[in-house]
Amino acid sequence: MPLRFTLRQLEYFAAVGELGSIAQAAEKVNVSSPSISAAITQLEREFGLPLFVRQHAQGLSLTQAGRRMLEQVTLILREADRLNELAGDISGTVRGPLNVGGLVTFAQVILPSVRASFETAFPEVRVRQMELNQAEIFSALRRAEIDVALTYDLDLPADLVFEPLLELPPYVVVAPDHPLAQNSDIAATDLVLHPMVLLDLPFSSEYFLSFFGGLPVKPQIAERTKDMAVMRSLVANGFGYSIANIRPLSNVSPDGKPLKFIPLRRPARPMRMGLLMPTDAERANTIRAFVCHCKEQRDSGGFPNLAVQAPGA
Repeated sequence: MPLRFTLRQLEYFAAVGELGSIAQAAEKVNVSSPSISAAITQLEREFGLPLFVRQHAQGLSLTQAGRRMLEQVTLILREADRLNELAGDISGTVRGPLNVGGLVTFAQVILPSVRASFETAFPEVRVRQMELNQAEIFSALRRAEIDVALTYDLDLPADLVFEPLLELPPYVVVAPDHPLAQNSDIAATDLVLHPMVLLDLPFSSEYFLSFFGGLPVKPQIAERTKDMAVMRSLVANGFGYSIANIRPLSNVSPDGKPLKFIPLRRPARPMRMGLLMPTDAERANTIRAFVCHCKEQRDSGGFPNLAVQAPGA
């Protein structure tokens, strides 16, 4: 009996299964809600199974059959993407899907602009981005949920390959009325006398605390947050200093208060930002093109307020 459904309908089903909402799924795949509803109805008719329970207040939830179907549909869509990638590799064209991860601490500063310029250069590529912490990036790469990630060289595992792009030195972030705000640079020994707002993300927090290793006094951690914006607001409102490697375009906190970014005195190790990927990733034309594009953006000043220098320069 011939199949009477399409990959597109399976894509719509997967989007609804993931988001639990026809409206959100329609926005994600850029089609109308009636098109999504029609696809779900067609699939349920074809399979002879209810895939969702309709709950007006809570949206849609997968039935037991729907959950099992979603697992298989996810595999089918992944293999279909690989066929598309294979066609591009054989023909030498850059096309198909590209799933890019970005470290949550700087994804908002870099990833959208790099993605936009890459999609302009390669219009046949469909980019999907995810904002993740370092541990989540490792996991997503290993599970093939993302193809490549923009991240730091923090505790990198041996089974992944890192392509460095930039070296970013650490800065101390303080409010203008902080006792150290007038310094031209700051030593870790000066910081231990003051409360700290720690950006408490996997691997990142260990890097920031490493600046105090060997000192007789440990830093006074007054606040912890996993959100860069929250960190900046806490600092601006007098809860302590913090340390970061990313200088935003504006020296103003999210709630409108001024901030100062002062270099942490050497020998503080700079962080290297780059591209992390599986060992064989650059065999795919799309990933190879993205790596080259990021290097071109770096060399042409496409990373504003970040390009301290290329590694080894």
